[in-house]
Amino acid sequence: MAKPNKKGPTRTVDVFCSHCKTQLYKYRKGGKGSLVKCFQERISENFTKIPCICPECGQEFAREMMIRGTPAFKMIGGKVFAK
Repeated sequence: MAKPNKKGPTRTVDVFCSHCKTQLYKYRKGGKGSLVKCFQERISENFTKIPCICPECGQEFAREMMIRGTPAFKMIGGKVFAK
């Protein structure tokens, strides 16, 4: 399996909690699809205090895991949205 591109895409999206609308990340996303996973090296700004937990409402929105040998957050369906 190929590793994700180190430099990453230049287009950034803002990732928000679906429950309380708090901003969680600024993420360099590639492709046109929905946000399924966030590679940790592509997060340009992190607004969370505890990984995968919303700082405002305390809801878990993702799980930490290794994807293609790279640390990433796998999003739980319907817990976040990206603009």
